[in-house]
Amino acid sequence: LFPTVLRCLGIPARLITNYSSAHDNNANLQLDFFLDDEGKVDTKITKDSVWNYHCWNEAWMTRPDLPVGFGGWQVVDGTPQETSDGMYRCGPASVQAIKHGHVCFQFDAPFVYAEVNSDIVYSRMEKNGSQVILKIDTSHIGQLIVTKEVGGDGMVEITEDYKFQEGSEEERLALETAVMYGVKKQTTQDTTYQPQTDVDMEFQVQKAILGSDFKVTITFRNKSRNHYTATTHLSGNIVFYTGVAKNEFKKHSFDGKLEPSSSSAFDVLIKSSEYLNDLLDQASFHFFVTARINETGKILATQKATVLEIPTLMIKTQGEMVAGKEMSVTVKFTNPLKQTLENVTLRLEGPGVLRTMKKEFRQIPVNSTLIWELKCIPTRPGLRKLIASLNCDALRHVYGELNVQIQKP
Repeated sequence: LFPTVLRCLGIPARLITNYSSAHDNNANLQLDFFLDDEGKVDTKITKDSVWNYHCWNEAWMTRPDLPVGFGGWQVVDGTPQETSDGMYRCGPASVQAIKHGHVCFQFDAPFVYAEVNSDIVYSRMEKNGSQVILKIDTSHIGQLIVTKEVGGDGMVEITEDYKFQEGSEEERLALETAVMYGVKKQTTQDTTYQPQTDVDMEFQVQKAILGSDFKVTITFRNKSRNHYTATTHLSGNIVFYTGVAKNEFKKHSFDGKLEPSSSSAFDVLIKSSEYLNDLLDQASFHFFVTARINETGKILATQKATVLEIPTLMIKTQGEMVAGKEMSVTVKFTNPLKQTLENVTLRLEGPGVLRTMKKEFRQIPVNSTLIWELKCIPTRPGLRKLIASLNCDALRHVYGELNVQIQKP
């Protein structure tokens, strides 16, 4: 809606999506995740969160209030996460200024900078109140920043508009500039931080369709000549896209041997029966994995958000697609779940092609396919879009779309 309003006012605008977006309450470039004595995430004292994604807008404008070079695309967030001067608002903040760390310029640049550049710090709180840092992840936040391509439905990556390549000299300089201009960044000088450097841990999630079993794979790479054993904890949570957990549906621990100078992979099976009953609309999961190297006591930690593939509706057309002439549209859907879908509502709309249609289905058995065919007479020539949606208690956000070119009579 906001980009539409801006465009109606003659201001160029576009929608931005930042994947793995930091929600850092005090914009100090640090998300704190606290682990307990067993190496598991302590949800009682961990308040920061990583959103699966966060969307904002950009508006193209001159900035006569800023030095030359900071005009152009400006961040304007219609759904701000925090207050600014007592009000929920964010922007305009110069994208060019954010990239180079010039967060002293108005408006709300420090918060936007933190959204795309924060570090994740895994710590343990000692009984004496001191904080021991176990691992720092500098590359998880702001992994991918995209916008919609011009003239199509695809996406264009613009990550480099907001940040230099992680670890590059330019990126370090931008960070130092941001700190110089007042963005707080907690140092580790007063804490104990000795990371495990000779063992790496990676975590991958198998792509899967909603309703199916899938596996996650934890891979260790032992770069040393030492024999190690790792005690690993996996926590799987059903989450809202904001990273807020609805509930923990999977808890699994295991011990594994790590041979010298080799990689070791461990699979954990996630069954559909474990997540289906509590699944939220967007089928989003968030996994925490922590591992303790028993011989050294060092902690490895990582986290990953993933979304199951939601089945799509297939739309096909038959006959001449000419304004004023009858044509047919067919919507097809196969039930992917291991249960019968009940009280299913199917909708089809296409401005200029047909009026919005709705059809009810009492049941769709397991692995069965429904086919809905209807006739229509397009009224307007040109490029049109047909959109179908399916909704029921067990399955939501199922869509399908088809572009159709309606010819003049």
